[in-house]
Amino acid sequence: MKLLITEKPSVAQAIGKVLGNMKRQNGYLENEDFIVTWCIGHLVSLASTEFYDERYKKWSQADLPIIPDSFQYQVIEGKGAQYEIIKQLLLDERVTSIICATDAGREGELIFRLVYNHAQCKKLVERLWISSMEPSAIEDGMNSLKPIEKYDNLYYAALCRAQADWLVGINSTRLFSNLYNAKLNVGRVQTPTLEMLVHREKAINDFKKTPYYTVSIEIESNTFVSEKIIDRAIAEELMETCDSAVIRSITMSKKTSNPPKLYDLTTLQRVANRAYNLTAKQTLDALQVLYEKKLVTYPRTDSRFITSDMENSTIELIPLIIDHLPIFNGVAHIPDVKRLVNNSKVTDHHAILVTKEVERIEIKSLSKIERDILLLIAIRLLIATSPVHLFEEQVCIIESGNKLFTLKRKFVLEKGWKQFENRDAEIDEAITSDFQFSEGQIYDRIEKSINEHFTTPPKSFTEDTLLSAMERASAEDESVEFDHKGLGTPATRAGIIERLVSSNLIERKGKIVVPTTKGIALIQLVPEELKSPKTTAAWEFDLLNIENGSVKPEKFITEIRDFVEMIVINNQEKNDELASLFLEEKESIGECPRCHSTVHEFGKGFGCSNKECTFALWKENKFFTSKKKELTKRIAKKLLETGKCKVTKLYSEKTGKTYDAVIVMDDTGKYINFKLEFKNKKA
Repeated sequence: MKLLITEKPSVAQAIGKVLGNMKRQNGYLENEDFIVTWCIGHLVSLASTEFYDERYKKWSQADLPIIPDSFQYQVIEGKGAQYEIIKQLLLDERVTSIICATDAGREGELIFRLVYNHAQCKKLVERLWISSMEPSAIEDGMNSLKPIEKYDNLYYAALCRAQADWLVGINSTRLFSNLYNAKLNVGRVQTPTLEMLVHREKAINDFKKTPYYTVSIEIESNTFVSEKIIDRAIAEELMETCDSAVIRSITMSKKTSNPPKLYDLTTLQRVANRAYNLTAKQTLDALQVLYEKKLVTYPRTDSRFITSDMENSTIELIPLIIDHLPIFNGVAHIPDVKRLVNNSKVTDHHAILVTKEVERIEIKSLSKIERDILLLIAIRLLIATSPVHLFEEQVCIIESGNKLFTLKRKFVLEKGWKQFENRDAEIDEAITSDFQFSEGQIYDRIEKSINEHFTTPPKSFTEDTLLSAMERASAEDESVEFDHKGLGTPATRAGIIERLVSSNLIERKGKIVVPTTKGIALIQLVPEELKSPKTTAAWEFDLLNIENGSVKPEKFITEIRDFVEMIVINNQEKNDELASLFLEEKESIGECPRCHSTVHEFGKGFGCSNKECTFALWKENKFFTSKKKELTKRIAKKLLETGKCKVTKLYSEKTGKTYDAVIVMDDTGKYINFKLEFKNKKA
């Protein structure tokens, strides 16, 4: 019997349907030949710091750097039940071999391997590698399983990425948080991303607009424009000398505009942000749902091409899109699929496509976001396989006042792929005009004007332009001598942006994304090596080379360890001028009964502001949770003030009823105990 492990329950169900005759058990499906079970995303992760030493629970600069001799792993809190089910199945005597069917990518490989290794399983493993959840794709994949060893380098790259994030994130976050007495999240990829946002906003704030001028001459509703003029007096002088105009030259050139390529994940996220103001995460989440509904192919791809063996199947999608999706029903379209083919630019997965399942879907059953994303993908296939857009560009130059003025016009010859332009967010409208000029024509009556313009500052990032900047980070740096120049991968960029938002380092304001005051301050104190896109791009390049086997994982991790040690050694002193930027006025809850310092509220409770003091009242301690109560701010204040507080509707585990009582706090100096007092208790 074979055990097949997927990344999500929905994928397990889809594969189970293909395998057939599955019976539902506790945490898995089963027939005569297969057991199909599922992870719930990551079940096993790198162990927390206190796993290595209890003292690491408290953040201390003296303990840094924290660099384990060998990394340990632990089951993620709250996911132990499903892990135990998978572990028992892995070790079940009935199971002779394993099929890894997690998502076909770096993270999917890591999810399976960590569970398999943590369970200490040694059984033979094969890999199911598919780009679609269609039944035919699953059947083909099951008939061509690969040895898991073929994907070892992918696993090593994923593991190195996770270990590097752990080392850089934990040490840098604790270092700067301790130095500046504030929670400052620093990360291997997120900090260079934050740096780009801060740099852009600084450029906007420092920008000084300057005026410039152009002189315009209008002839037959066509506007000819001079070159830019810095001095208004010179522009006025030119306008005064312009009494007539003569056509000096007309040049015509035929030009073509090739259709845009298919979508990879980042490009689709960018277009969805422009068209529908969706965040990168919203687009990725909707794509994942569509993938699990078998309506689109694998979403986490960095390719915009298909392979040669996909030509026929891709052609077959065109009539399905036209006939079954509410786009251009009945439109005539002869697709050119060959231009989409490039085997060398498809590594793990091809571009994102709809699947043949669109023939059976009732599109109204999808959410609005899912529908919008599905239609974007479908329309892009029509666009990408359409003829080129052909137009004629005319450059007409006139002379007036001994200066030249230019008019550029476009005449559409064949609309080509732009017949779909209103359905795609990337398209620019062509300018057309029917009026004809001829060389040597003289115009004695002209309308002229001066136009004042101002230089414009850079624009704040939208999520669209931020994704583009992350993809191209360090691309313009000539000292970067490797192909991968970006921050993160298509699969991780949405998560990076969300972590920056949740850490209050950036915020969304309408369509734009800007750094917060805290984010700006953090970038001021972080050393260049931690915030440089160049550094992170070099690491991403190494991870890609680990995937293809040209860089050893041990070499990469050794370099990361050395980097972390260098960061800790070189940043032992805080910048007093910057320290004030992180001072926050926190509400006083009361006075600490042990050291008489101020008690403040924090995420999980109320604690002493003195770092040397261990006094804390936890919001969800056993005494209160057993009585179905939370230790609120009001209760904490009263306990600190008088040592006791009356609380109503406390739950009795014995009777199942509620009652009122006075809770008394007893602080031993090491432990905090609570007891109940009952007033006016009847004998």
